[in-house]
Amino acid sequence: MGTVVVGYVPKPEGEAALDTAIEEAKLRGSKLVVVNSQRGGQAFDSEAAAKSDGELSAVRAKLDASGVEYDVRQLVRGFEPAEDLISLAEANTAELIVIGLRRRSPVGKLILGSNAQRILLDAPCPVLAVKANA
Repeated sequence: MGTVVVGYVPKPEGEAALDTAIEEAKLRGSKLVVVNSQRGGQAFDSEAAAKSDGELSAVRAKLDASGVEYDVRQLVRGFEPAEDLISLAEANTAELIVIGLRRRSPVGKLILGSNAQRILLDAPCPVLAVKANA
């Protein structure tokens, strides 16, 4: 059985990535690994951790309803999200990584976004980048 890895954040781009990853996992008959990466530090206090746990509970409910085999990983290790996603893709011999992209201003378009760019350039497998519905 193959594996699809998806980067998840509780924002429209994260929801779009999750929905697309569920469909890809179904089409491929693959397991889905959902990665929520937090940098940690002072900003990730007990209140932020509780909020994140609640958001991931909603993700698990959506995954249960989808019927795909899955694993949800919340990582608070101080790494960049791109590092965590690439590391888990390598560890799971992923056949696909799915990431969500947000709309950027003209200045923001000069750089795609450091995490998205790093994933696209360093991923060990194909990457599917999806936009959130406007």
